[in-house]
Amino acid sequence: MSILKKIAFAGLAVAALAAALPASADDLAKVRERGTFSFAMSGSFPPFSFVNDKNEVVGFGVKPVVVTTAWDGIIAGLISGKYDAVVGSMTITPEREKAVAFAGPYYHSGRAVFVPKTSPAKSLDDLKDRSVGVTLGEVSDKWARQRSGWTVRTYKALSEALLDLQAGRIDAIAADSIPVLVASKSSGQNVREIAIPDAGNGDSIGIALRKNSGELKDAIQKALDDMRADGTYEKISMKWVGRDIR
Repeated sequence: MSILKKIAFAGLAVAALAAALPASADDLAKVRERGTFSFAMSGSFPPFSFVNDKNEVVGFGVKPVVVTTAWDGIIAGLISGKYDAVVGSMTITPEREKAVAFAGPYYHSGRAVFVPKTSPAKSLDDLKDRSVGVTLGEVSDKWARQRSGWTVRTYKALSEALLDLQAGRIDAIAADSIPVLVASKSSGQNVREIAIPDAGNGDSIGIALRKNSGELKDAIQKALDDMRADGTYEKISMKWVGRDIR
């Protein structure tokens, strides 16, 4: 399975909500009326859990529609109505909450720096005068630019950065840790995490919706809460990441 499909792991947790969406008002009613629930992410393939062996969408009350788009314009697309939600490892921040609403958090992760397993780098200081890849517009993008001595290279998608890391075109990547761990595990890519002393307690990752999404946000939140309560979420987390990331 490709790196891109594994990076789409962030969409796994929300998939189960589609079968349970009740008819209601606002964006929720629109979802039911047209029979589709569209959400954006920066990967290029549908999440693995959404398709069968024939690459057909199965098992949902409404059809999930994956919209792939560049990360740096993903919020603008949501606000303009191009899709119903963003399910793409988006960190909940005060700045983003001014523009959109969030359901969740549906997992917790932390900012991390990864290097090839064979890299001599042992600390962040060892990356001075080295090139570090980031996804344009992500929280790690701003953080990496604040580091002294790093040459920051931006990418439209994490998958592109991982490919360049593997090819030796960059020395490290700074990103949300969970998608990197899942992608590297699936591809067999040997990477090593460098500890970040000021990492704190990690980031809360949410599902972004329009401010006027009404009961759609409540329906998504209920679906996530139900998945946590009945053990479904933990099973998904253990299967794809190997630990509970709630």
